Amino acid sequence: MTTPQSPVLDFEVKDIAGNGVKLTKYLGKVVLIVNVASKCGNTPQYAKLQALHEKHTKSGLAILGFPCNQFKEQEPGTEAEIKKFCELNYGVTFDLFSKVDVNGPAASPLFKYLTSDEIPIGDKGKVEWNFEKFLTDRNGNLIARFRDEVEPDSGEVAKAINDALAHP
Repeated sequence: MTTPQSPVLDFEVKDIAGNGVKLTKYLGKVVLIVNVASKCGNTPQYAKLQALHEKHTKSGLAILGFPCNQFKEQEPGTEAEIKKFCELNYGVTFDLFSKVDVNGPAASPLFKYLTSDEIPIGDKGKVEWNFEKFLTDRNGNLIARFRDEVEPDSGEVAKAINDALAHP
């Protein structure tokens, strides 16, 4: 018997190299989707995201970083520059994707969904800053959202990830 997937997994995005990636590849994984930026006060969260990746990847966590330049132009680089910055400064090995808009008419379809009124969690609405985090269960159902000020190593993020990982 197959478990139906959620709308989150219906999307196709481009990875940091510009290749199409169907999010169905993450079916069976707990996924943390984050809009990221290299020149932001929250940029040190990359290190905490990488630590989460290293701690939980074997248990089934996938972190997806989506660079965004919509907030005070804090992600001005090319995809190649972003990838190099992340690897050199934070040792990032989790999946990075092409730069996207997260709000407005040019927002990526994934982020249009994540910020829509149809999402099944209480915290709805536009992304307010860099490093907002959206957590899905293993079937791609959106189960939590953490605003930018909630650090990736906070107790509430850890609990949500651990609870999601505990359910096969």
